[in-house]
Amino acid sequence: MSIAVDVQYATDAPDLPCEADFARWVETVLKARKIDGEICIRIVDEEESQALNAEYRGKDKPTNVLSFPFEVPPGVPVTLLGDLIICAAVVAREAEEQQKAALHHWAHMVVHGTLHLLGFDHINDDEAEEMEALERDLLARLDIADPYAI
Repeated sequence: MSIAVDVQYATDAPDLPCEADFARWVETVLKARKIDGEICIRIVDEEESQALNAEYRGKDKPTNVLSFPFEVPPGVPVTLLGDLIICAAVVAREAEEQQKAALHHWAHMVVHGTLHLLGFDHINDDEAEEMEALERDLLARLDIADPYAI
């Protein structure tokens, strides 16, 4: 299996996961789905997250994770799956608000975003249930509790 993860740190936020953490989280998803691929993860500040969220989703506020799947032209043998943009400040704030271990919330955002790159979504209830079940299973493989448990 060939899996590559490129991590770009575009913020000096404290307590960020290391590249090995990001690679482990992505690999957990791709190996479970038996998919080869390459993903770029860019860790950003709120300003960059807000600008991208406004431009691509029409929402003028920072968000935890944005997924940009790469559309491979027919017949081109490319394994690039796409890019994840993760806002460090939003993830840290959410982890604190939800009383979750920060590293666990980071893992959830990477798993969630990677599933988006693979075509999963949560627009309707059925899709959301399927995606959340996958997230629970994948996070359990990492010894992380159900992120949706209240």
